[in-house]
Amino acid sequence: MSWVVIALAGAAISGIVSIFDKTVIYRYATTPRTLPLLIGVAQTSVGVVVLAIVRVPPGAEWEPVLWALVSGAVFGLSAQFLMHVLFGNEVSRTIPIFQSYPIFTAIYAFFFLGEDLGAVEWLAVAVVVAGTVLISFRPGSTSVRSLLLDKAFVLLMIGSAIHGSAHIFGKVAVDELPVLFTHGLRSIALGGVFLAFNLRRRPLDDVISFVRTRSPALRFVAMNELIIATVGLLLLLWALALGPAALVTALTGARSFFLVVYSTALALVWKGALGEVTTPGVVAVKLASTALIVGGVAAIALGSG
Repeated sequence: MSWVVIALAGAAISGIVSIFDKTVIYRYATTPRTLPLLIGVAQTSVGVVVLAIVRVPPGAEWEPVLWALVSGAVFGLSAQFLMHVLFGNEVSRTIPIFQSYPIFTAIYAFFFLGEDLGAVEWLAVAVVVAGTVLISFRPGSTSVRSLLLDKAFVLLMIGSAIHGSAHIFGKVAVDELPVLFTHGLRSIALGGVFLAFNLRRRPLDDVISFVRTRSPALRFVAMNELIIATVGLLLLLWALALGPAALVTALTGARSFFLVVYSTALALVWKGALGEVTTPGVVAVKLASTALIVGGVAAIALGSG
């Protein structure tokens, strides 16, 4: 199967993951640390189970193992920024800004993997940045400050820059290790970072309350992390194993397109779903800015090939 198809399928599935995450945050969690804590438990469990099944492959060297762990840890660190912002902002505004990480992956790939950046790629970078700013614009507002999601925009861009490096480390690891084994290592590191940051009293009380009341939040997280997110992450690793890092990562930017479609459709069917605003002006801005982001990262992919 073509790595292009695999990467796009992973992007479509990742969009669903974001919808489920926001559902838990918007309807059930009382702190921004609750969902990351649940994800930490789930991803650590996934990693342990996967490694117990596949075992250490013959001839595996410590260096790619280390890079797989670093990739997972960096992935978890960047997701901390995302989860913090997602707790108080619309999912279809938050994720597309975070999805600008292919810009950073392309830059890292230039320095560390020897992939060239030409005029087309730099132009594409400008287009993607324009898209990230535009998606934060709120129609009808005249304040310059309101053009951005306040501090959220800066946090998302920092998280995006960190996230971009996770794909470089993942590419280095999966070039030497089997996909499933690499995924197991990454999941353990990712889960460990989430647990380290979020194992606090208030989110723990939230989780205990979910268990006592048999909250639907637990079913959402279980389905999302044990099935949907796992499939999405495996597809991305599989695509990275078959194709170049910059191209694969750029194609995952299509996640923002799928996400805007999913969230807008849900909000139109169920008014107020996920806290999304669905006025014609807002929807038009979201679609236009998402098109810029997707077009920009696609140009990066095509130009760097």
